[in-house]
Amino acid sequence: MLADRQTTRGSVKLSVKWYNLGNNVNRHVANMEKGFLMSQAKMEDIISLCKRRGFIYQGSDVYGGLSGTWDYGPLGVQLKRNIMNLWWRMFVDERDDIYGVDAAILMNPKVWKASGHVDTFVDPLCEDMVNHRRYRTDHILKDNGIDADGLTMEQMDEVIAEHGIKSPDGNPLSKSRTFNMMFKTSVGATESEDSVAYLRPETAQGIFTNFKNVVDSFYPDLPFGIAQQGKAFRNEIAPRDFVFRSREFEQMEIEYFVNPENWQEAFDELLKSTHEFLEALGLDSENIHELDVPAEDRAHYSKKTIDIEYDFPIGKEELMGIAYRTDFDLMNIQRVSGKSMEYTIKGTNEKFVPHVIEPSFGVERALMAVLSSAYREDEQNGSKRVYLALPEHLAPVKFAVSPLLKNKPELVEKAREIYANLSKKNPGRVMWDDNGNIGKRYRRQDEIGTPHCVVIDFQTLEDDTVTVRERDTTEQRRVNIEDFIQ
Repeated sequence: MLADRQTTRGSVKLSVKWYNLGNNVNRHVANMEKGFLMSQAKMEDIISLCKRRGFIYQGSDVYGGLSGTWDYGPLGVQLKRNIMNLWWRMFVDERDDIYGVDAAILMNPKVWKASGHVDTFVDPLCEDMVNHRRYRTDHILKDNGIDADGLTMEQMDEVIAEHGIKSPDGNPLSKSRTFNMMFKTSVGATESEDSVAYLRPETAQGIFTNFKNVVDSFYPDLPFGIAQQGKAFRNEIAPRDFVFRSREFEQMEIEYFVNPENWQEAFDELLKSTHEFLEALGLDSENIHELDVPAEDRAHYSKKTIDIEYDFPIGKEELMGIAYRTDFDLMNIQRVSGKSMEYTIKGTNEKFVPHVIEPSFGVERALMAVLSSAYREDEQNGSKRVYLALPEHLAPVKFAVSPLLKNKPELVEKAREIYANLSKKNPGRVMWDDNGNIGKRYRRQDEIGTPHCVVIDFQTLEDDTVTVRERDTTEQRRVNIEDFIQ
């Protein structure tokens, strides 16, 4: 098996039912079409905003950090959760043909031997021959404007030699070698060959090992799927591009089991559902591209793979992928475990090992796409404004509640009452904000993507109306409290 990207397929060659979001999406799209001044999102701008406003921090930052690890702050946690909950709703809750599981991170090492990860889950590694810093060979080529897809490790070395490519420090590079990306650990009180285990590099195998369990417990009709969200770990040679390529990340994967005669129909349906999910994330279709991966670039188990690429600030890169894995995985399990993976068609004696369609999503890549898509700059009152035009259903904070003046007890008391009532209706998505003047509060809430700022003023005490200020348009309107909370 090739070392897949942090979604589905190998990086180099080595020798649903539609979730109807209604007015939320419509409003978001309409706002984009109104001609607001927008700038091209830059990676450094997004990184700065994420740290400044509590989305994402460097892992272990107080101790100098650990490369390829990231901590999610209060807003980042909520945004990730909203993305993952949306995915689960669309692909599991609103379908009757997909079942959810949560498999263990530590698994019997036979799992990874059977899947091919122990022997071939590798990336090409080269080394600076002076300072001995290590790099992924395909990344070195990419940074020099050369596409390495489809090249063998030997071919990449030839390109480096032909073009005289040096390390980032200007030194000669070594010949490439393979590097296994799985994290090895030991289970039990002693370390030995018998205690070796691995942190899972993907969630898919936890689904495959539970195939028979789900069939025996529920006996679903074909086609059916098993879905999982969870952590995966890869010892990346050179983590880079913020959360895009890291050593610890989360996946959202489905293994959809089909009769091989009907694989194309299932593939097309899941591809359509994938595009519906990306639309629900608020991603502009013009920035989404399908790549029908040629046979020479596909993982060896794949008969067809489509990569969904997105125009990130770092360039066009893979966002997710969907692959027809045939019966590769279940047959491997059957061969190594000695247990049948055959499915019997109900009411018949027809038995066969199902084939698999796999849509695989990386949570961090989805989050990065959402942030880069939502990043905006415009001008308000003669000064630059930065804001995140997040779809309302994804925004970490839906409402920010403020008393106009925090030194007026009567305003604070009323604002607290409204805050409590809104929080009951929108648990976890209402923020209290009385820090600074009202203009600073608006700018701060704009940066974190809050769609609605609710301000309680002296008129509120007279007629039970509040001022609601909209993020995208900056328009303000008076709204009756009861109507607003409902």
